[in-house]
Amino acid sequence: MKRLFLITITLITFASLSQAQDDKELLPPEATEFYTPTIRKIDPGNATTAPSDAIVLFNGNDLSAWEGQKGSRPKWKVEGDHFTVEPKTGGITTKQSFGDMQLHIEWRSPQEVKGEGQGRGNSGVFLMGRYEVQVLDSYESKTYVNGQAGSIYKQSPPLVNAMKPVDQWEVYDIIWKAPRFNKDGALVSPAYVTVLHNGIVVQNHFQLMGPTEYRGIPYYKAHEDKLPISLQDHGNPVSYRNIWVREL
Repeated sequence: MKRLFLITITLITFASLSQAQDDKELLPPEATEFYTPTIRKIDPGNATTAPSDAIVLFNGNDLSAWEGQKGSRPKWKVEGDHFTVEPKTGGITTKQSFGDMQLHIEWRSPQEVKGEGQGRGNSGVFLMGRYEVQVLDSYESKTYVNGQAGSIYKQSPPLVNAMKPVDQWEVYDIIWKAPRFNKDGALVSPAYVTVLHNGIVVQNHFQLMGPTEYRGIPYYKAHEDKLPISLQDHGNPVSYRNIWVREL
């Protein structure tokens, strides 16, 4: 009796699968096509211009989109199409806040090579002012791997070292998914980041453990849905150019 029951169930299952296949074959191609909403068209730009829907944070002219410590005027030097960290003047922060985003930023190590490890061309891109993608001259300089260029500082080393020689510009393209917190401040979903360094994936949808910590284990603390981007003054004259954001 049990065997007969199993055979019956099997036959019913096969019949159902067969019917589903027949229904699939009867569906016209148009049944799985849709035409709305119309996809918004943008100009993607090129190597020197931002996409048409991007928010330009530096276009080679001035630091009007940025502010220094305590809201002061930035003291970093604008030279031609780029600007350079003025050591010991403090980091700079965007006036506008961002959550989920695509960030494009180009940087170059100091042309006079000095120091070693973390003392060589050190700066950082702080997403939401808390989560650091490391900037460092680690082309031919040794340091801890979760602190070299392309790392999520002290959390995740880059998949490869995609650095160019010191006289060339580095390019970061960063896809950022901001963390979410509920009304009580509890973490609902963590932050994720994908980083392309010179077109090479060095962070592949990495799940962050929390904000950047120099000492200790990172853990999440509730914060706003959108916060500014910061660039770090670590005492080295690192240069930046061609910075833009697309909100996602």
